Parts: sequence; structure tokens; C-alpha cells
Amino acid sequence: MDLATALGWAAQRHPDRRAVGGAGRHLTYRQWDARTNQLARALTAVGVRPGDRVALSLAGGEPLASLHLAAQKLGAVSVPLSTRFGPDELGYCLGDAAAALLVTDATTAERAAGVAGEIPVRDVGELDARGADEPDGALSEVPAEDTMSVILYTSGTTGRPKGVPRTHRAEHTAAVAHAVQTQQRQGEVVLGVMPMFHTMGLRTLLASIIVGGTWVGQPDYDPAGSLELMRAENVTSLFLVPTIYWSLLHSGRLGEARTLDRLAYAGAAMTPTLAEQLVDTVAPTAFVNHFGSTEIYTFTIGPDVAAKPGSAGRAGIFSQVRLVSPEPGAPPDALVGPGEQGQVIVSMASPEAFGGYWQRPDADEKVIRDGWYYTGDLATTDDDGDLWVAGRVDDMINSGGENIYPDEIEAALVRCAAVADVCVVGLPDERWGHAVTAFVVPARGTDPAAAVSAIAAHARSVLPSLKRPKRVIAVEAIPRSGVGKTLRRTLVAGEFEALADA
Repeated sequence: MDLATALGWAAQRHPDRRAVGGAGRHLTYRQWDARTNQLARALTAVGVRPGDRVALSLAGGEPLASLHLAAQKLGAVSVPLSTRFGPDELGYCLGDAAAALLVTDATTAERAAGVAGEIPVRDVGELDARGADEPDGALSEVPAEDTMSVILYTSGTTGRPKGVPRTHRAEHTAAVAHAVQTQQRQGEVVLGVMPMFHTMGLRTLLASIIVGGTWVGQPDYDPAGSLELMRAENVTSLFLVPTIYWSLLHSGRLGEARTLDRLAYAGAAMTPTLAEQLVDTVAPTAFVNHFGSTEIYTFTIGPDVAAKPGSAGRAGIFSQVRLVSPEPGAPPDALVGPGEQGQVIVSMASPEAFGGYWQRPDADEKVIRDGWYYTGDLATTDDDGDLWVAGRVDDMINSGGENIYPDEIEAALVRCAAVADVCVVGLPDERWGHAVTAFVVPARGTDPAAAVSAIAAHARSVLPSLKRPKRVIAVEAIPRSGVGKTLRRTLVAGEFEALADA
């Protein structure tokens, strides 16, 4: 199945059902199918051909969603680029993808113009106008399922961003998996606020089409705007990163979203405290932890966060997962024993998997081995066979010859009432090699020095001496990427301003 056909068939099943809501256009499935056909013709009129890469540097919302789908119908390759990329990163991705066209909007045009070089640039409004002049009707060419649908660029927290090419088959299968695994119902109303340059944003969009749901677009996240859309559009389902859930919860208004009863999260670990608070506030009938990546959408699924907060569960419906030795070069059969910590590897035979990075055989060599994708994530299994993620191989702290994992320390420290946020890293230390260091954001109204003292006392009460921070630093905010991933390396590199330090 290809994505162009998926939308067309959804329009045949539910022509008058609401497909798009939120900020901007509101469209039925019949209207959305016609609009994406017209945009596909507009792309053709400006020179885009099947197989061409179309770079999309736009704010989120309906125009970006429709352009992504239009590219699918044309058989072109959508390349949605992070609006948080600086000029260097943006220019690099445009050149790396060999984009045939760059589409911008008012929020991105000035920056993009400076790095586009020879690549033609079109404003989304120009394509809208050109598309309106095109006659409606089906497009003649249907893309094959093994052709490329999209290239997603990783955030590039280390080195250059890597392009992850994904086929129509991988994208469609991942959307089906998402619908099943997050327990989506026919006609589900979802909030489309996760950025579409990220796999979570695309999955929300495509799974909504699979179940004939309504995708409620929000171009940029802000808690008040999200809550208003959730109320006005009767949103029933959310798929977000934990940091967004935290801000929605701390707005004090999440309980006003009366129709909301499906929650799912991915992208980072969620603390048990936050999970418990969401259960108390929303009382969801489904609450799912999705563990995966851009490369292979699903690793494992924790289907009942309320019953087992923090558990990543078991392999997804299209996945095979193993825990192997975290030592460099460990083969896929180097399985760890029950209860032992190992690196998560996932079978590349999954129909949700990519086929390798875009023009990066060096990157392939590091993470693909004998038909398995080495995720770099560490985990253990419990007596039930469920997975518990313990952090990243790269984030492991070796202090005094002992391996220490930040995630479990953070989960203990975040329960301290004096702090709003916490991140644990290993900073160079003459005695220990690396010293466990906690960066904390003081709770509102808490003096930074008092927060540092409180977290140190809390650590003594809940952690063994080996895992207690040897240093606590108060900061204004924990650095995170646009999709909520903690940027530990920023702190390790010394790129912070201490409010208090002890």
C-alpha cells in the first residue's frame, strides 16, 4: 500500500467526514483529496518529477501536511526540514538531499533564501494559487510501495544530521502499527502538534487517515493554544513527548479537555510521577508508551502505562527485539541473561524499517549488523518479560570504575518537591574519572541554593552512595531538542550558566 492510495481510499469511504481541523483550513476527506491532487499538479507545473526530493521548510499545520501528501501522490520524495535548523544545518540538508525544490512560508523564507543556492524556492502561497487553477481529478501515476516516500533528517546533536529514507511501505506499515498499538478507533480526533519533520508528527497524521479520523493541526505548540483546540475540536487522542504533557498538566487546565481519553507518548522517558498525575487528571481508557525511532518506527510497546509506569513493554506487532551485550562489536547472538542490562537491537526485517541512511555507509556500518539495527539504548527485562529502558550507551557514566546510568537517578531525583526538572550527566573529575552531576531547575518560587540543598538531601534518602550526585548545579532550564530529547552533551560541554552550585 502507498500513501497516495491510502488517502484516496479514505476519501471514498468517508467523503463528507471531517479530515482536517484546527488552525487554518477545515476540510472533509473529499476536499482534502482534491486539494492534495491540485497541489501535486502545482508541484508538477514548477518542475517536480517522480523521484525528485521536495524540501519543505514551513511551520506545521495544514499547508505542510497537504504538501507532504501531495508529494506522495506525485511519486516525489518529501523532505520536511526542522524549522529549528540554523542556516548551516539547513543548507547542509538541502545539498545532501539534492533537493529539486524548496517550499517555504512567511516564517522561513528569509533564512531559506540565504542558503538555497541553485535550488528553486517557491512560497506555499504561490503553490496554493497555482493549484487552484488546476482541474481536479485523480492522478495517473500511483507510486510503488518500495519507492521512497520521505527523508527525515535526525536532529544532529552530534555531527551532521543524517538522512533517514523511508519507503511508502515502511510509512504505511508504521501508520497501521501506530493505529493498532495506540488503540485508535475509527473517527479518532487527534491533535497534530508534533512537528512533521519528526516521525511522531508524521505518524499522527498518517494514522489519522488510516482510521478515517480528524487531524487537528496546530502550527506551533503553546499550552494555551493546544488546550483551546482540544476543547473546541473535541480531541479524543494525544501522541506527545513527555515535556509537552508536563506543560499541559502544569497549566492546570488539562482536565477541561472532557473528550480526551487516549494518551500515548514517545521520544523520551516519562517519570512515574508524571504518568500518575496524567492518570489522575485524564483517567484515560488507553495510555501507551511507544519506544522506537525514526529508523524503525516501533521497537516495543508498553500498552498500559497506568498499570506499569515506565515499562516499555514488548516488541511491536511488526517487530523483533533482542537484548545483547553492550560491548562494542557484540554480535546479534550475544544475548544477555535474565535481568542483565543489554543493548536493544531490532530486526531490520521489520516492514517498518528503513533500508540504511541516505548516502552514509559509514553510519550504516556503525548501527546495522547482520540484519539487526543497534539502537544504542540500554534496557533490562523484568520477570514478566517486559522491557525497561535504562538510558543510552553513550550516556553511561563510568565513575570510579562502576557503570552508572542517568535515567534511574533522574527518576529518583525528580520526585523532590524543590525541583521542576532534572538531568544527570558525568562531568570530568580528577578522583572519580567522571562524577555523577545533577543539573536541576528549581521549582517555581524556590531559591536556587535552597533547591540544590534540597535535592542533595533527597538523594541521600533515596539513592545508594554510588549513585548520589557528587555535585548539584541549579540552572534556568534543561537543554532539549525541538522534540523533547535531553541534550546532555550540551551540559557536558560546559554550555550552561549556574544559578547555584554545590
